[in-house]
Amino acid sequence: MKKLLPFAFFLATFSIFAQDTIVEKVEIIDLKKFSFSGSVDAYYRANFNAPNKAFDDGSFAAPGSSFANLPGFALGMANLIASYEGEKVGFVADLVFGPRGTDATFASPMYSMTGDILNQLYVYWNVSDKVTLTFGNFNTFLGYEVISPVGNFNYSTSYLFSYGPFSHTGLKADFALSEDFSLMLAVMNPTDLTEFNPTGKYAFGAQLGYKGQYLNLLTDDGAYEIDFTGGFNITDSFYLGVNAALYDGDGTGFAGGAIYPQFSTSDNFTIGLRAEYFVEDGDFGAIGTGVDDSSVFAATLTGSYSIQNLTIKPELRLDSASDDSWYFMDSDMNPQKSLSSFVLAAIYAF
Repeated sequence: MKKLLPFAFFLATFSIFAQDTIVEKVEIIDLKKFSFSGSVDAYYRANFNAPNKAFDDGSFAAPGSSFANLPGFALGMANLIASYEGEKVGFVADLVFGPRGTDATFASPMYSMTGDILNQLYVYWNVSDKVTLTFGNFNTFLGYEVISPVGNFNYSTSYLFSYGPFSHTGLKADFALSEDFSLMLAVMNPTDLTEFNPTGKYAFGAQLGYKGQYLNLLTDDGAYEIDFTGGFNITDSFYLGVNAALYDGDGTGFAGGAIYPQFSTSDNFTIGLRAEYFVEDGDFGAIGTGVDDSSVFAATLTGSYSIQNLTIKPELRLDSASDDSWYFMDSDMNPQKSLSSFVLAAIYAF
């Protein structure tokens, strides 16, 4: 018993010391700087001049752009984002579940069985007030639109967004050159290889920003994309967004432009139009005609009504191609030149 008493006293003393140490380490991390956010979305979609069901081969008539293409009542995705924003360092873990998330990550089947749920996963270091380094998987810096429906005015997406890159994995450096100018430089895996690099080749990116207008460049194994993204507040209630891009992929590519006029009629309701012209170089495959140098004009009229954290978006869309497209099939499975459709989406952000 006498031999056990000193040992018991040592354990009690070590326990108190360990508890004090743990408390001190926890206090270093400010729990208030942790945040949890995200969104949930679902929609209803119907064609006016094409069937609203799957054909025998499993295909269905829909625009050639990404997301919001499933017939009837359909699911978007659940987006869960955990982050820590410290004074110098932080991280973002962005998870997606559902059809929109799978389309955005291409199911990432290269290595991880759970790769299809990772939209973004990166750490960052604020080296100074003017320099930030980001390391990991982050959404693309090109284009006007983004993967999350919360970040877009229109619910369906453009051709320019759909056929540019979605995400990159690598290292980027952001520089605040002045109050108005910014610069970003990046070295990354080849486009869409977000889990690891099986090729030994790398892509390079750059972005020059001036007062909310951005000129972007991406080079990737001989291919390149130049992109301009910007917008202007014409009045307090009228905004005009602009996007233009040129992609050359060694024999095939695309070019196009889109404008996004948006008019706020009240604090809760805004109406906006996306008018886009997209043309292929060769048979790029985005329009689905099988004909070289096809083009498409897509006009999307969207209303946006907010009720606290919930946004309701009714949307009319007309896609008109220069040639018959197998994306726009009629009830007899014959390709046609145009497709008109309606979408009603509900998005909850938290």
